[in-house]
Amino acid sequence: MKSYRDLEIYTLSYDLAVKVHKISLKLPKYELYEEGSQIRRSSKGITSCIVEGYGRKKYKADFTKFIIYAHASCDETILHLNFLKDTHDFIAKEIEVLFDDYNKLGSKINKFLQYIETEWN
Repeated sequence: MKSYRDLEIYTLSYDLAVKVHKISLKLPKYELYEEGSQIRRSSKGITSCIVEGYGRKKYKADFTKFIIYAHASCDETILHLNFLKDTHDFIAKEIEVLFDDYNKLGSKINKFLQYIETEWN
């Protein structure tokens, strides 16, 4: 790995954050700054934590901590997707697709965390 950009969890989280951002802009105006803002921040937070953790990869404990934060942000994003699905029927189908993608991302982050804990020097 030469860069965080080589990590599958980075590229997947980045692509999903862009999708979430675009979907959130379809929300009614009153929701743009409520749930819309929350989900944009949590989805982008996943990618940010991966990048920051990678930047601290020299220190295994810091790297691990930030990947744990990324996993927590992934769970938070799933929660916000649930809120949006249950409160805004007009985007429910778009949200359904994202559930599977975020569950896969969470699994990949967890596997990467296990790799860091067992294999990282």
